[in-house]
Order: sequence, then C-alpha cells, then structure tokens
Amino acid sequence: MPDSKRFLHPEAIKRISRMELRARHIVEGFLSGMHRSPYFGQSVEFLQHREYAIGDDLRHVDWKVWARQDRLVIKQYEEDTNLRCTLMVDTSASMSYGKGPLNKYEYAATVASSLAYLILKQQDAVGCVAFDDHVRTKVPIRSKRNHLQSVIDALSVTAPRDKTDMQAIFRTVAETYPRRGMVVVVSDLLTDPKALLKGLKLLRRQGHDVMVFHIMDDDELDFPFTGPTRFDGLESMDYLNCNPRALREGYLEAVNEFLDEVRRGCARNTVDYALIRTSDPLDAALATYLSTRLGMHRKN
Repeated sequence: MPDSKRFLHPEAIKRISRMELRARHIVEGFLSGMHRSPYFGQSVEFLQHREYAIGDDLRHVDWKVWARQDRLVIKQYEEDTNLRCTLMVDTSASMSYGKGPLNKYEYAATVASSLAYLILKQQDAVGCVAFDDHVRTKVPIRSKRNHLQSVIDALSVTAPRDKTDMQAIFRTVAETYPRRGMVVVVSDLLTDPKALLKGLKLLRRQGHDVMVFHIMDDDELDFPFTGPTRFDGLESMDYLNCNPRALREGYLEAVNEFLDEVRRGCARNTVDYALIRTSDPLDAALATYLSTRLGMHRKN
C-alpha cells in the first residue's frame, strides 16, 4: 500500500487550503484565467473573422458581411474550456540528493501533489508523468476530485533511479498529449541544457503553456563544504576525493552559468521558470511563483 500521506498529509492540505484562500486572485489568474482558451470551436463569445477557405463549414459563414461586402468570411470564437494540466516529475537518481527533511524528489513530489490539489479544487483536469530516461509512471488526465489520490499514489511508489533524457521524454509527452494545455516540469534539470531547451521548445511549438519548477538543494547552490570530502556521482559510479575549498569558486561559477543559460533559454521560448530551494517553505514557494505568473499575465 503506497504511503501517500508522506507527500500530502492533513496538515499539508490545511496549509495549501490557506494558501488558496490567501491567493485566490492569483489562482484565478493562473488557473481560471487559462479557461479562456485560444482554441476555436462552438462557444459563447465571438473572437474575430477570417477569410473563407474551401472545406470550411458554411454554418460559420457571416452572411451579414457577405451581404454588405460581397466576400465570404468565417466567424471564429473563443472557446470556454477547462484547463488540462500534465505534471512532469523527474525521478532520475540525482533527485535523491538532500540533507534536509525532504530530498529533491520528495520535495518535487510534494510540489506536484500540491499543484494537483489546487488544480482539482478549481474543477480542472490534471495528469502526471514520472520520468528518468523513460516514462516510469503515467496517470491519465482527469478532473474528478478523487483523482488526487491516483496522482499521489503514483508518486509514492516511484523512487529516484537512472539518468534522465529530457529531450526524448518531452518528445514522448508531446506525442502522448497532442491536445494543447499546460505542462508543468518539476525537476533539478541536471542534464545537457541545450537538450533540455530543445525539449521545452518542442512543447511550446505544439501550443502547450509550459512552466518549470527548478528544484535544487542548498548544498548544490551554496557549496558549503569545507574539510576533505568525498563526492559520489548519483547517476554514475564515479567519485571524487578532494579539498572542496579548492573547487568552490569554479563550481559556483559553473552553477551560475548553468542557471543563467536555463533562465535565458526559458525566457526565449516563453517558458515560465522558478528556481526553488528544498529549504523553501512549500506554500511560500508556490505563492511567490503564482504571483509571478499573475504579474506576467497582467503585462500581457
């Protein structure tokens, strides 16, 4: 029986509920705001005209325009649809790192569970993909309230292992979920940044709204090690015995270059990005990010 309570116990639900009350306008801007979909179809609100093309349904011809201007145009509508969100959670071996109460995978699973909870509370639909270099677990997109348990159970039985191949995984997700919606990636992103950005670009090109929660441990960002230390590879058998003081400056420079490349690449591809430490309180991290989303929508 999966221990799902380790990711979403009653006290966590209370905290998330309080966050939803405090940030109701943020959630509406982020989730309910997505209900206004650019996908055309039968709807209640007229959007625009476009020129008639052979094969178009004559029921959508605006005959008033034809009578006035002697040209055929089609009415297009803004369809009121529910959000369909796919949560992608990284289960590669590097996600097992962490010295705090939660390692990176446990924190990522908590973020994903919390988002699923909020999305279902909004009566929207959510699914989940747990991946390393292959899809390990897949939960279909559903909107029923009891679907939360399916998401949590799937994340509970999954343990970090193997390497990750994000470009291939994103291609698989794009093929599996061709219908446009939202894709949320929760990962430490420890992969080739060029391959990562190619994968994100593929999802954006397919029409998905994409956001990335970049989960990292304080050790990875601050490199606080002082005395002689052995560093073991989590996705390989390699290890390194060294004096970390000699590595610190070069390591931090490389990490900052990596973060900058990922941030700039996400911005270039219109992918929303948030770096989150595993030491950050969950509700504070989510509220801050959702506030950022609301601000971006207002600018648009």
